[in-house]
Amino acid sequence: MSEVVNIHAAKTQLSRLVERAHAGEEIILAKAGKPYARLVPLAPARTREFGFLAGTVELGDNFENEAMRPLSAEELADWE
Repeated sequence: MSEVVNIHAAKTQLSRLVERAHAGEEIILAKAGKPYARLVPLAPARTREFGFLAGTVELGDNFENEAMRPLSAEELADWE
């Protein structure tokens, strides 16, 4: 069961409430006794796998020359 804490009390206990939420507890913040917000722990960050798209993108033989060439006047105008 989540605990309901009025905002006035939460201001003085914020550090403790955040620690409790981080430990997995759900805390409801209330204003004048009415539920207003929920303080819950963040979901754990997913680890990223480096190179998971390796081999899925193919670049043409002329990619470096084409990618590094200066833009034409028409292409520049498109960016303005």
